Amino acid sequence: MRKSIATVSLSGSLTEKLTAAARAGFDGVEIFENDLLACPLSPEEIRARTADLGLTIDLYQPMRDVEAVPEEEFGRVLRRAERKFDVMRRLGTETLLVCSNVSQHAVDDDALAAEQLSRLAGLAQESGVRIAYEALAWGRHVSTWDHAWRIVERAGHPALGVCLDSFHILSRGSDPQGIADIPGEKIFFLQLADAPLMAMDVLQWSRHYRCFPGQGGLDVTSLVRHAVDAGYRGPLSLEVFNDVFRQADAGSTAVDALRSLIALEEAADISALPSPAVPTGFAFAEIATADPLPVTTLLTTLGFRRTGRHGGKPVDLWAHGDARILVNHGTGTRDDGPSLTAMGLETADPRSAARRAEALLAPVLPRRRSDHDVPLDAVAAPDGTELFFCATRRPGHPDWTADFTASAGVTAAADLTAASDLTAAADERQDSPRAGSLTGVDHVALTQPWHHFDEAVLFHRAVLGLRPHESVDLADPYGLFRSRAMTGAHGTPRLVLNLAPGPDPDSRARAQHIALATDDITAAARRVRAAGAELLKIPANYYEDLDARYEFAPGALDVYQELGILYDRDEQGGEFHHCYTASVGRVFFEIVQRTGGYRGYGAANAHVRLAAQRR
Repeated sequence: MRKSIATVSLSGSLTEKLTAAARAGFDGVEIFENDLLACPLSPEEIRARTADLGLTIDLYQPMRDVEAVPEEEFGRVLRRAERKFDVMRRLGTETLLVCSNVSQHAVDDDALAAEQLSRLAGLAQESGVRIAYEALAWGRHVSTWDHAWRIVERAGHPALGVCLDSFHILSRGSDPQGIADIPGEKIFFLQLADAPLMAMDVLQWSRHYRCFPGQGGLDVTSLVRHAVDAGYRGPLSLEVFNDVFRQADAGSTAVDALRSLIALEEAADISALPSPAVPTGFAFAEIATADPLPVTTLLTTLGFRRTGRHGGKPVDLWAHGDARILVNHGTGTRDDGPSLTAMGLETADPRSAARRAEALLAPVLPRRRSDHDVPLDAVAAPDGTELFFCATRRPGHPDWTADFTASAGVTAAADLTAASDLTAAADERQDSPRAGSLTGVDHVALTQPWHHFDEAVLFHRAVLGLRPHESVDLADPYGLFRSRAMTGAHGTPRLVLNLAPGPDPDSRARAQHIALATDDITAAARRVRAAGAELLKIPANYYEDLDARYEFAPGALDVYQELGILYDRDEQGGEFHHCYTASVGRVFFEIVQRTGGYRGYGAANAHVRLAAQRR
């Protein structure tokens, strides 16, 4: 189906919005009247500009407070409408959105509303225009889609139909199933928006918190199915009022918007995409740094050892159990310090995963490689993190580890000088695994730029097939820290998306971290601390509170306090023990132990951890 977007959904001037929509790949736009009034171009020039960009103008909106008014007032409505019809003729569009009346002068009279809308439609028809009547969720007397449809049906004019808006319908909890019974030709337009589930005034909810389909909690997919079942064949159009989108780059927002419609078409069985090859785990995490010493020293204290170097790039492979970290010391800057820049995702069918990512507008990353390098498909996530689709040691697929060969002098000289003793100790420990060994990557947490959080949720959901969990607000010393976990079909991999406070968070707030699993948190903490790692210090007040809330074995809390171990327990009795290393640049590590089926991430302890890191 054709895809359209309301100009109110994007930031910038009208010409900037049109350019962003066209470059993203939209077929058309809805012109929001405020954008037209603020534009120095004439309607004819706007029409020419959209045509040059390959866009159509699918809707002009809105015209307000039209129906069920005293006759004297309706005369003024018709005069205003004539002017709007002339503007639409000059723009080259034929559909006008009319919202249900919110004025205190409106009367509760469906017969009058139908009669006046019929007269308005007659005037519109003479100008080659048709009227799409929409029920606002806060309309004074008409606030539901079925009420609007009854009035349209009663009016019985061929130039009058309904506009269905998913937010206005679903935010009120209305059942959209009956939409399938509306004659398809009477659904003149379909506007789509999602929203997080919130308990607040519906007008404020609508004006500030709408988002693109797949980013919120409304069942937009079912509504679209019902409209298509009714015979609707017009454009799928996005009308999203969102404070973040109004400030973000229009180009990236438009791409995110189109991705949401492509994914929605798949979910609504309108079109097909390559099936998601849902990741099953992490193949590796890559840390980029200009100075590898702080990173390699920390890895060594955690028990990792260097197992190879890339044949043609300054990249070392470090491993401990099933956890693998690549240290790329050919990139990065000393000002920013080490940062987590890429992840390898274990995927049953890497090529299929890449094809799906491309179909959903994920930027395909060019990869500098020699003729002997293993081919790997990679795309960029919204925050710039590179995602590689891997099939580690899986028959029939290229194995990325073949690019890394063990050899003497695998690390830079500066590394060897400072870390050789620790490396030897780590090698000795790994030769005979004991309690407290690290078994693999439990989860990875990525802090998103303030304007990419909802986009990141949709990206990882649609492109990778990960399942989003409920969003959680965490208390940071300087604001709220929003967090949302994403998991694979069987609970792994676990990826946590965080949104730090403020529009320009500092490097500490933008920190990324890798959580490593262990079967014995106490032994693990003792081992890494004995190897020289600095663990985050947690205040005594925290442990006094734990003692008040839970019962522990004698002396257990003393050990936890000594080692900086935090604790959480869920309602089913599952337990979570975790501790944190100091940060190097934007990166730190977490060591976690899960027991009893615990599925969370220690959110109850986040404020304590964040405050400790601030200190």
